[in-house]
Amino acid sequence: MSYFLGLDFGTSGARACVIDANARLIHHDQVSFPAEQTPQDWREALFALLSRLPTYLARQLRGITLDATSATVLLCDAALEPVSPALLYHDGRATAEALALKSIAPPGHTVCGATSGLAKFLWLTRHAEVVRAVHFLHQADWLAALLTGLSGVSDYHNALKTGYDVEHLCWPEWVLTLPHSTLLPQVVAPGTAIATISAALAQRFGIAPDCRIHAGTTDSIAAFIAAGVTQPGEAVTSLGTTLVLKLLSERRVEAAEFGVYSHRYGDLWLAGGASNSGGGVLRQFFDDAQLAELSARIDPTQDSPLDYYPLPRPGERFPVNDPQLAPRLSPRPLRPGSGPTENNAEFLHGLLQGLARIEAAGYAKLAELGATPLRAVVTAGGGAKNAVWRQMRERLLGVPVTATDQAEAAFGAALLGMRGLATPA
Repeated sequence: MSYFLGLDFGTSGARACVIDANARLIHHDQVSFPAEQTPQDWREALFALLSRLPTYLARQLRGITLDATSATVLLCDAALEPVSPALLYHDGRATAEALALKSIAPPGHTVCGATSGLAKFLWLTRHAEVVRAVHFLHQADWLAALLTGLSGVSDYHNALKTGYDVEHLCWPEWVLTLPHSTLLPQVVAPGTAIATISAALAQRFGIAPDCRIHAGTTDSIAAFIAAGVTQPGEAVTSLGTTLVLKLLSERRVEAAEFGVYSHRYGDLWLAGGASNSGGGVLRQFFDDAQLAELSARIDPTQDSPLDYYPLPRPGERFPVNDPQLAPRLSPRPLRPGSGPTENNAEFLHGLLQGLARIEAAGYAKLAELGATPLRAVVTAGGGAKNAVWRQMRERLLGVPVTATDQAEAAFGAALLGMRGLATPA
């Protein structure tokens, strides 16, 4: 029997999923990170997850694939020891560097934000011990290198925000002219077998010595892979704290003014955007029990008369880009004949409908920009459990809406290693 291990390094911890050759989940494990995580914490989590693999699975592992947070980066030496702080995905200190990139990058390029991988590359090479640096690596690259001892390899999902040209599959000349560009990694397709696991780690953890380590991906794309979407026009909506849309498209679409960009996905494109709206707004008013009880009192076939734009705070980025856009959460409906008592079921109805309208507008925006029109939506995240909300969304989207059977990014990473990122059939 052959088994494949996927490892997901997210914002708060790391998870492991082992699947068999039929993509059945065999083993699941997780560890948490401290509040202030470091590369040493990642290494300890990696080795902890490997050490806790059941012996029979470790002995028959055929592949290991990692995903990690996009644009989390560091500099390291030839022995893979960090020579800089790790800058996490949300670190925005590289504001001056992002401004400098605007003068050399194509207009509206995704690297022109302070949290991009390339802006952080410039910051690190200006502030860290660059004379000791041999490699600039993304989080997933560094972790994979620990498993093989072969450093300096990345994948084109993680490398997108570092300026890699995913259409022509090369580093563009304007990136290669930057100081210290020789530190940038070689880039391969996600899922590519890089090398076998190092002999020392194979012996230490009882892993099959011919187990292959594969080039990884980002955590959000691993979750997309886990959802099982394969056809152009199919999409995954993540109903978490924020609202994230990813649509499989035959055409690449880019619109920096709306926060829209496309990842290469084999011979297709993964177009998407993220709204500041989402489940975080619902959490400002209701807990899980209240959401379940109030949702049961909503008729999803009827429109709410309330015209809400639910935001947790001022500012929106997709499907409209307005950093000053104010939340629209009033008026609060009242119960008939009950004085000032609020009708929470009607209020929730308005909120859910507002969120569904934002989702529908987001997919309409992607289509307007040239993406393949929407055919079906698979839902991930906590909001996927709400059947009433699903029916409301299905009515407004005009396409079938289902919940994913498997939302674990680690599961998607395992699938990526087993199947590679071939063109969907």
